Amino acid sequence: MKLYTYFRSSAAYRVRIALNLKGLAYDAVPVHLLKEGGQQLKPEYRAVNPSALVPALDDGGTVLTQSVAIIEYLDEAYPDMPLMPSDPLGRARVRSLALDVACDIHPLGNLRVLKYLVRQLGASDDDKNQWYVHWVSEGLAAIEARLAASPQTGRFCHGDSPTMADCLLVPQVFNAQRFNIDMAQFPTIARINAACVELPAFADAHPSRQPDAE
Repeated sequence: MKLYTYFRSSAAYRVRIALNLKGLAYDAVPVHLLKEGGQQLKPEYRAVNPSALVPALDDGGTVLTQSVAIIEYLDEAYPDMPLMPSDPLGRARVRSLALDVACDIHPLGNLRVLKYLVRQLGASDDDKNQWYVHWVSEGLAAIEARLAASPQTGRFCHGDSPTMADCLLVPQVFNAQRFNIDMAQFPTIARINAACVELPAFADAHPSRQPDAE
């Protein structure tokens, strides 16, 4: 199994967590999103993933893309240590929390979006940072409200075992902290994040522990 990854990509970070929780060994293939004009844009990587995004997972010669789809595939193909609840309503809740990150927060702060704001629209670095902080804070506030109000929230996003929702939440918290967003305003998220990062599967997936970390 090969994972095309970039140490600071939150989407790749999600999949690294899932692989670690599953106990699945993989070879990391770094794709640097900034060097050489962006290695993801080179023909060699576009042949792997025409979208020129990371991650991509090669499992036995079949390449999968999109982190949520990859994690769901891993959960179905390798069912030990499930990352989704057994009941339909629980699975829907976990997917919904995961998609709050993947669809509503992440796209607005993606590297290519931030670059476009600066290079094509003339935003200053301060403008770019304000954009990022606004949308991430708004998204996290919605997730915080959901988690705090639900009796299904336990030590983790859903109950007392990590799920796909935690795989997505932790990298988003990491990104928020990089932009100096005060996590004290999101106490439930902060508590869940602290519980997650104590686990080796999350700690080993951290950007600072990747072979391409800078």
